Amino acid sequence: MVKGRVYLVGAGPGDARLITLKGLDCLAKGDVIVYDRLANPSLLKKAKPGAEKIYVGKRTDRHTMKQEDINQLLVDLALSGKTVVRLKGGDPTIFGRVGEEAGLLRQHGIPYEIIPGITAAISVPAYAGIPVTHRDMASSVSIITGHESPDKLDEAIDWERVTNATGTLVFMMGVAKIGYISGQLMTHGKSPETPVALIRWGTRAEQETLVGTLSDIEQKVLEADFKPPAVIVVGEVVQQRELLKWAETMPLFGSRILVTRSRSQASGLVHQIEELGGEAYEYPVIDFAWPQGEALQHTQEALGQLGTFDWTIFTSVNGVEFFFRHLLETGRDIRSMHKARIIAVGPATKEALRQHGLTSEELPGTFQAEGLLETFGPVLQPGQKVLLPRGDLARSWLPGELKKLGLEVVEAVMYETVPAGEDDDELLRLLGKCAIHAVTFTSSSTVTYFMKALRNMGVENPVQALDKVTVACIGPVTAETAKAAGLHVDLMAEEATINSLVQKLVEWKALQGSQQ
Repeated sequence: MVKGRVYLVGAGPGDARLITLKGLDCLAKGDVIVYDRLANPSLLKKAKPGAEKIYVGKRTDRHTMKQEDINQLLVDLALSGKTVVRLKGGDPTIFGRVGEEAGLLRQHGIPYEIIPGITAAISVPAYAGIPVTHRDMASSVSIITGHESPDKLDEAIDWERVTNATGTLVFMMGVAKIGYISGQLMTHGKSPETPVALIRWGTRAEQETLVGTLSDIEQKVLEADFKPPAVIVVGEVVQQRELLKWAETMPLFGSRILVTRSRSQASGLVHQIEELGGEAYEYPVIDFAWPQGEALQHTQEALGQLGTFDWTIFTSVNGVEFFFRHLLETGRDIRSMHKARIIAVGPATKEALRQHGLTSEELPGTFQAEGLLETFGPVLQPGQKVLLPRGDLARSWLPGELKKLGLEVVEAVMYETVPAGEDDDELLRLLGKCAIHAVTFTSSSTVTYFMKALRNMGVENPVQALDKVTVACIGPVTAETAKAAGLHVDLMAEEATINSLVQKLVEWKALQGSQQ
C-alpha cells in the first residue's frame, strides 16, 4: 500500500482566523485530523466531509494519550495510506514536540511537512496590548518552557543566564509554577518590582489578563483562581499594556455568539461579530435545496407566465437568488417580466435584486410582510396578478391578505428549507460550560431546526440548555416562534436586518459592562 503523507500543522494561538492559509489547505485534504487541546475545535469544521477526527489533547493533570503513543498513531495512520493532519496549538516547533513526531515519521520513511503557525508566545501578549519587544525597553525575547516540575526546570533552565538577559522573558505553560518561576528570577537578581503579566486563553472569548510584579504575582494568581492555559510575560514591556491594550476595548470582546444561519448566508453576520471583537461560533441548522416533484412543476409553470404579472414581490435574498437560478435552468429571459413592478421586503433583498440588474420600488416602512402590505396596499388593485417567489416554509399571511384585496396570487416555491445541523460535541461542551453567551436567530426556521438539532444530539431539554444564553432574534415573527418554542427572547432587532441585530448585540454587551 502507498504510504500516506503527514502534515504537522500549527493551528495558531486560539482564534480560528489566525491559522495560515496553507494550514487551512491541509485541513481541507486530510483523511484524518489528529488534534490537541489548544487547537480551536471550530477549525475541525474546515476538514473535508467524512474526515476522521481523533482527539489527543493533554492537560497538566490528564493526558488523553501519551506522546509516544501519538507518535506511533501518526505512523500507523500514514502506513495505512491516509493523509494525516496533526493539528497543534500555536507553532508546532515551539514546545510542540514536533521533533519527536517528525523523527519517528522519518524513521519509517513517511513523507511529512511542517506547517508553521503563529506562536502564542508572541500573539497572545499582542492581544493583551503587550509587544514582546520595544525599542526603549527590550531588544530581544526569550521563550522558555514553564511546564516541567521544579527539578526539571532547574535542569532545563540556566536561571543565572535567563535572569541576566536584557530582553523580555516569555514562559509557556507555567501558571502552576508561577511562584517557583518568580522566586528563581528574584533569587538570581531580578528586581521584585519587575512587571509580570499572565494572559489566559489569549485571542479567544475567554481571554483574561492578570498583571502584577515578581513579588506579588503568585498571590494575585491564587486570589483570582487564575487557571491555565496561559502565557507569562516578564519584563518592562508589560507596562505598555495600559497604553496599547486594544482587544478589551472592542464592543463585543469576551462574547462567543452562536450563529445558526445557513452557511451560505452567515458570512455577513459572522464578519460583523468578529469585526466588533466577538467570537462567532457557526452552527448552521438550515440549508436550501432545489424544489422537487409537484412544487418544482408548479414553479416552472409560474415562470412560464412571467409576462402576465403586474407585481413580483420578493421577501428574501434566497428568493431572489433561486429565482434567477430557475430562470437560468429553464432558459427564460428576464425581459419577459418587463410589465411587472418589483417589490423587495427589505434592504438586503433590494440589494440582491440590484446585483442582478433589477430596480425595486421604495422599501416598506417595516421590513416584513406586514410593513410591505401597509406601504403598497393602497396601490394594489383588485384583479391584478402577483408573483410571490418564496421558500417552502414562508408564512401564508401575505398571500392570504393579498387575496383578500382581490388580487390573483401565484406562489412559486423557489427553494426548500432542509436541516443542516450535524452532531457537534464542541457546541454541547460550550453550552454545558455556559461558554455560549448569545445565540442569534434570523428566521423562524433557524429556531425550529436548532431546537430539533439539540434534541437529535441527545439534549433532553433544549429550553433549559439555553436558559443562561442571551437569545437574539431578527424580528417579531422570529421572536414569536422562539417564544412558542419555550425560549426567553432577550433581544429583538428594531429592523429586520443583520445590521440592526448586531446593534442590539452591541447594546446588550455595553449594558453588561455597565453593570459590572
